Amino acid sequence: MCRLALKSADDPFSPYEVLTAMEAMREGYDGSGLGLLLRGISFEDFNYKPNRPILSGIVQSEAALHRLNKFMEDRGFELRYDHEFDLDRRVLEVGDQYKYVIRVYRLPDDWSSKSEEEVENLLMHTRLDLRRDGEEHDGDLTVFSFWPDVMMIKEVGWPLQVGDGLSLHDGRIKARVVMAQGRQNTNYGINLYACHPFFIQGISTMTNGENTAFVPIRDWLLGLHKPGYQGYQSDSEVFTHILHYTLKELKLPLQAYKHIITPLKTEELEKHPSGDFLRGLRDSCRRLIIDGPNCVIGTLSDETCLMVMDHKKMRPGTVGGRPGCWAMASEMCGVESLVPDRDRSLDFQPMREHTVIIPPDRKELVIWSQFDPYPLAQAA
Repeated sequence: MCRLALKSADDPFSPYEVLTAMEAMREGYDGSGLGLLLRGISFEDFNYKPNRPILSGIVQSEAALHRLNKFMEDRGFELRYDHEFDLDRRVLEVGDQYKYVIRVYRLPDDWSSKSEEEVENLLMHTRLDLRRDGEEHDGDLTVFSFWPDVMMIKEVGWPLQVGDGLSLHDGRIKARVVMAQGRQNTNYGINLYACHPFFIQGISTMTNGENTAFVPIRDWLLGLHKPGYQGYQSDSEVFTHILHYTLKELKLPLQAYKHIITPLKTEELEKHPSGDFLRGLRDSCRRLIIDGPNCVIGTLSDETCLMVMDHKKMRPGTVGGRPGCWAMASEMCGVESLVPDRDRSLDFQPMREHTVIIPPDRKELVIWSQFDPYPLAQAA
């Protein structure tokens, strides 16, 4: 199994706090990789404006860095900040990476007249073009995300080992939301693109479990011929794309995600107040039904956080916290590490019908059930 940890707080905090929670759950994974996603970012030495995209990745050579610079300059992106990690290569398992890239760019001038949807698509295509460029040059350029107010770090090694090697404890980078996953390399060779969390157009998920329905889901998504639905070095990446498809393509509310990946049984839908609509949704998205066991944790651009389980519920998931600070983790000790000053009686372990949501205001935990009335007005 893998291990997952997420913290969401009103006040920005160091990602090292989440790595410490991962250490508390260390026995649950093998140290083959760490993935981090940060939102609500602040830099100690740069006044970051959240509307500017951040490029996250790894450059393996000076030639790759030169290509990256030229690519961005040719397309009108102006580099405003280039974060230099205080590296301790003796600690890092992979100590020969040329440069870890966290760069803030100003959008091209000719994008100012474009709609929000057009800008989002152009940002996605920029990321995909950079990824393709790296793959065409023996993997010397890896790009995990290119999006406003989001940065990602992925590397081989134990969480604290990576955090110490990149000096993430120095407080120079903080965020209001941090996702972390310790990847157990059970199905694929080590590939940083296969390391959770996964990301597309502001939407990110990470998973503990195995998606045994991966192949038919992947093939269905590929058949849509949407530019962002590609890659799939991991069977869990489809969870991110299904969430994207639900919110961006179908334009349905968040509650629809659970109804798509784990629909209620026919006899349950017959008694449901929104049964007719939900049966139609299930039938039209039948190829996106997952088969676990899985626990999925996700985040959205507005800092909404969510957790869902599949019907088998054979992978743990726990949520706890207090107003202004919440945590999600694979184990109770992970939540305890992240929010020790909480009311433990409010800790919650979702069942197969639940979607647990931490709203952007972080005032209280929202627990939504598939048996609740579906918000048809939002879906119209």
